[in-house]
Amino acid sequence: MPRVKRGSNRRDRRRKVLRLAKGFRGTKSKLYRSAKESVDRALSYAYRDRRTKKRDFRRLWIVRIGAAARAEGMSYSTFIAGLSEAGVGLNRKQLSELAIHDSSAFGELVAVAKKARES
Repeated sequence: MPRVKRGSNRRDRRRKVLRLAKGFRGTKSKLYRSAKESVDRALSYAYRDRRTKKRDFRRLWIVRIGAAARAEGMSYSTFIAGLSEAGVGLNRKQLSELAIHDSSAFGELVAVAKKARES
């Protein structure tokens, strides 16, 4: 078998892992094996939680919209159904922002949803 000369590949790979582990506590930022385990775990959590974050924010927006709709005398589900029947194309993030910052505009949307549900 021919001899394998790695050049700088091993050092580069290890340096990359240790650079990613910067800021970790103790051994996890100093020794390659511990750093590699910690970095692998951190990257997998980061990948998973980028998706979880989307779910969490959607849940938060729904809770806020539901609370604002109840204050106007309407449930969340009937409010959303009324908006879709009326053809209002606002997403939940925008509705949540309206509910927090512009309650009069949100009240008008509730009125639109009620009218659409009645007809």
